[in-house]
Amino acid sequence: MNSISRPGLPAAALPLAQQMADEARTIIKRYFRTRPVVDAKGDDSPVTIADREVERMMRQRIEEAFSEHGIKGEEFAHRNPEADWCWHLDPIDGTKSFLSGSLCFGTQIALSYRGDPVLGLIDQPITGERWLASPSRTSELNDQPIRTSRCTELAEAVLYTSDLACFQQGQLGHFKRLQQAVSLTRYSHDCYAAGLLALGQIDLLVEANVYPYDIAAQIPVIEGAGGIVTDWQGNPLCLEGRVCVLASANTELHAKALATLNETGRS
Repeated sequence: MNSISRPGLPAAALPLAQQMADEARTIIKRYFRTRPVVDAKGDDSPVTIADREVERMMRQRIEEAFSEHGIKGEEFAHRNPEADWCWHLDPIDGTKSFLSGSLCFGTQIALSYRGDPVLGLIDQPITGERWLASPSRTSELNDQPIRTSRCTELAEAVLYTSDLACFQQGQLGHFKRLQQAVSLTRYSHDCYAAGLLALGQIDLLVEANVYPYDIAAQIPVIEGAGGIVTDWQGNPLCLEGRVCVLASANTELHAKALATLNETGRS
């Protein structure tokens, strides 16, 4: 992400993120595979009582511990969004998977300093898998250090994306060029795919038109495991508006994926 000077992570931030993820697990387990009532948001994406209950809990915990911090969540209005320190909350990333009983979803918690995500947590409440990264520790899965893969050839790479419906028509053509160059493509894993990338199980992750709360926690987790995350032009991600994301296991593979994504003159 951006290379900026920043103070050390607030002392209570990491324990707070862990506490919120623990509490989120308890709430989500109550609703998992119960077919909860679904509402449609303004962008027609689904939301459940579980999403809202988890985010309310997290907001309350943050306000109690860090009243001066900003909060940007998926379900409710931003709070103090111009603050230097800002929390990015995605209570259930992969709500469609959650609703259909699939395990390909998770809770995402990130803390950024002036737009630079420095703490990232991805938690799968049912399996008990938790990815965590912060300035004081490299990426871990359940307290064990992890590394991205050493794959450097597109022809050998495994590519994931969440939902082809998120791609605009012109963007879809770029993605399909990359898809044709890799070994295997899979869909519909949302934040779980970022965890698999950090774990070295997959090599590339491409997303189109996602929101900052979709990606903020994934950046420290992937980068802390040795990977790289940029937009489709190779620029650092800006956590404002919708963004298109390319995450790769290493810089060599990333350069090849960028070149293929941006190749012109071939369908």
